[in-house]
Amino acid sequence: MHSLKKSLFGSFLLLMLLILGACGSGEEANDADAKSGDSGGSGGEVTIGYSGPLSGPAASYGEETLKGLKIAVEDINEAGGFEVDGKTYTYKLETIDDKYLPNETAANAKRLVQEEKAKFIYSPHSGGIYAMQVFNEMEDFIIMGYTSEPGVTDQGNKLNVRIPPRYDQYLEPFTEYEMEKFGKKIAFLPTASQYGKDWAEMLKPVWEEKGGEVVFNESIDFSKDTDFQTIVANALEEKPDVLFIGGPSEPTALVAKQARDLGFEGGFLIMDQAKLDEMAAVLGGNYDMLEGAISTTPLIHTEFPGTEAYIKKYKENNDRDPSAESAFHYVSLYVLTEAMKAAGSVDDTKAIMAAFDEGAKNLPEDKQVYMIPEVGEDGGFGSMLRIAYVENGEIQVMEK
Repeated sequence: MHSLKKSLFGSFLLLMLLILGACGSGEEANDADAKSGDSGGSGGEVTIGYSGPLSGPAASYGEETLKGLKIAVEDINEAGGFEVDGKTYTYKLETIDDKYLPNETAANAKRLVQEEKAKFIYSPHSGGIYAMQVFNEMEDFIIMGYTSEPGVTDQGNKLNVRIPPRYDQYLEPFTEYEMEKFGKKIAFLPTASQYGKDWAEMLKPVWEEKGGEVVFNESIDFSKDTDFQTIVANALEEKPDVLFIGGPSEPTALVAKQARDLGFEGGFLIMDQAKLDEMAAVLGGNYDMLEGAISTTPLIHTEFPGTEAYIKKYKENNDRDPSAESAFHYVSLYVLTEAMKAAGSVDDTKAIMAAFDEGAKNLPEDKQVYMIPEVGEDGGFGSMLRIAYVENGEIQVMEK
């Protein structure tokens, strides 16, 4: 009897050890799956980081860039994710406010890499992009940069993407239109960001080479200034024919309004960050105050295979038209997704960068809100030249 009890107790003990061992193995396997999922081993979530201005004067701009990214993440995840090398992944979007400050962007990027293991970080301003370029290759993450600043792809950074087209392609056509329409004297009043300073530095020689004169040259710090009357009045004292303005759409629109209120009747050469339709929304919903302005073509006046569907989807949850910023972010995530598919990896940054051009060419037609004909070796998205101007209170698309 004693022997039987001892035998039963031994069997019970052995059974418990087997059960505990199985549980432990399952937990270890789950942990391993989760870890390998992060690195592309057996599926899981791919983290997309975003650092942009979600508060302060540029908040509406930051929110608009983020909207397109959110819509793309939701669409891809709701469709069941995407397959890379036989494994299915979904996206996880992590966002942090940087208040439009480059040092905050850098700090946010480090946090996203260290805490969230992000391999892709979006930034919608050149200052933040430049700040991340100091260390992104060492930390092994790809910058998904939304800026038309040519310098961000001229640095030779091997893990940097520039999403919108370079702004230097607009300098000559913008200049020619404004000179022909209004005259050769221009006053510079761009945003005080690095992007604004660089735009001004590149525009000045083009304007002067065509016989023009820069009669006033100061910038506006939209992070500090909310009343632009004094600086605008100082500029108008020099009797310019054209004002060069730009930055986030909302404050740029207010600069244009104050110029009109002070009697300015000339044209506006508007840097590509500010969008004509968004400015009009601030100015009473029409283009009257923007007569003679030239900038990039609003999305709602653009026709690509996926444009109409995107506009409709965007307006399901927003009481306004979508901007180019939101649309480019939407398209860019699909190009990134196709690049990962082509590279066969969700975390081999070098292979993914090398596959971006193929990713652009594989962009599904119904996602072509904008057409991206190529991605250059420098990481810059190629796109068609899109220019519009305001005449008789209406948007006119310039044929190029």
